[in-house]
Amino acid sequence: MSHHHTHEHSHGQSHEQAVQHRFAAPEPVRDTDVDVVVLGGGAAGLAAAKTLGRSRRRVLVLDAGEPRNAPAAGVHNYLAAEGTPPAELVARGRAELAAYDVTVVDASARTVRPEHGAGEEPRFTVVHGDGTETTARRVVVATGASDELPDVAGLRERWGRDVLHCPYCHGWEARGQRVAVLATSPMAAHQAQMWRQLTDSVTVVLQDEAFAPAGREAERLWSRGVLVAHDPAVEVVVEDDRLTGLRLASGEVVTCDAVVVGSVPHPRIDALADLGLVAEPVEMGGAVVAHRLPADPMTGLTAVTGVYAAGNVRDPMATVAASAAAGVQVGAVVNWDLIEAEGEQAAEHSRASVFGREAWEERYADREATMWSGNVNAQLATEAADLAPGRALDIGSGEGGDVLWLASRGWQVTGLEHAEAGIARASHRAEQAGLADRVTWRRLAVQDLTPGEDSFDLVTSHFLHLPDGGMVEVTRLLASLVAPGGTLLVVGHHPDDLTGGPRHGLKEFMFTPEQLLPALEGGPAWADVRAEVRDRTQQWDGQEIAVRDSVLVARRA
Repeated sequence: MSHHHTHEHSHGQSHEQAVQHRFAAPEPVRDTDVDVVVLGGGAAGLAAAKTLGRSRRRVLVLDAGEPRNAPAAGVHNYLAAEGTPPAELVARGRAELAAYDVTVVDASARTVRPEHGAGEEPRFTVVHGDGTETTARRVVVATGASDELPDVAGLRERWGRDVLHCPYCHGWEARGQRVAVLATSPMAAHQAQMWRQLTDSVTVVLQDEAFAPAGREAERLWSRGVLVAHDPAVEVVVEDDRLTGLRLASGEVVTCDAVVVGSVPHPRIDALADLGLVAEPVEMGGAVVAHRLPADPMTGLTAVTGVYAAGNVRDPMATVAASAAAGVQVGAVVNWDLIEAEGEQAAEHSRASVFGREAWEERYADREATMWSGNVNAQLATEAADLAPGRALDIGSGEGGDVLWLASRGWQVTGLEHAEAGIARASHRAEQAGLADRVTWRRLAVQDLTPGEDSFDLVTSHFLHLPDGGMVEVTRLLASLVAPGGTLLVVGHHPDDLTGGPRHGLKEFMFTPEQLLPALEGGPAWADVRAEVRDRTQQWDGQEIAVRDSVLVARRA
């Protein structure tokens, strides 16, 4: 499509083989150890890894084995997995990953370094805790969060058991119990009302008078029987490994079976320092209640291209079910990202194989027989048959079929060809035909011609196709090389000429004759201009097929 040729069967090669040789789509470049490294092996990380694995991605999961919900007896509000111990849920997830191209390694990530990939493609080196390095095209951060708790003696030791934070995660299990809400933020009154939905025994313990309910909010709590203790807690009271109360600074003990506390989650992102990613605060009611890794709420994309986040690391309030769902969504987004990159890579590869000089050098050099038939192109024979011989320029002369036909009819011809191997073949044929003295060869891409550097009585281009509308500019350049009274002939595949026989390629690379007309504006005057679609037939693989050519013929005044 980028070269001059005739629509004739190439010797020793079927059409299907020729098309496959010229336009075969490349496999994605696998220039990294894996496609994706997932940091974190909890619900979000395993769900992302599974989604990617099921899309045939090479995935490595690094799991430090520090799940946020490890102290909990079971996972709740997770459809079809109610009450499953967190460790069992992880084990099930890992077992499911074994069916796909996913590797799970019990290791932390020390750091993630950005690398320079081909073009603008992101690349990363992930350094494991033991110094092992893995390269990846994308990174999913699902490292979760760690919870900052108030400084109350014994509180952390009971965290996840009877020191709770989320009514949707643990509320049902604490229903009807005596609950003390440790007020550490302006959200305390809201927490108390949520737990009051589950039990009629709720006491708010103020760690700071600034968090005391006031106004209508205080009236709501009082109206529902919620008590308020105006004294900070200093110690959790435990008897026989069972929480029984909160000891206040005054020495009084608030009797309770469970303590509710609003922890301040912090994302585990130390390994992302080299990427420049830092946490941001999350505020509610004017107070910082959490920190998170900023990421797009729909895609999970962070501020670093190629790095995505899922689960508590970006959404500290997400439950296990929500984290798993986010992992699936982010996994799908990352796969989509890779598909787009691979599609672009394939398009660039195809452009190089169709339009690039190196590909044509290889094509001509690899063949013992000629690639094209050597016969003149039909439209050239039609238009030049009655022209008086003069000086001619043939663009994309390939193996010289049109050049030699013109030379045999008395023309002095310059063949422009960007592949040296093509010129070598054409030159050899010219010598064999005794026409070498009528032919000059130039190894040059048409785009590198200088406008008006010379003039010719005939300038012809057959089946030269360029992407992105480039043929208009090429036609304008060729028009500048036509001598007064000379002829310009540009022929190409019509966009309708796409199926069967020798027709191949993309409609976007082809042109209609009318699309070339703007190239004739603002230049020399033309006495006759014809933009025509010409139908013809030809032999291909032993059968006659229909062909449609776009033809622009212009004769200079």
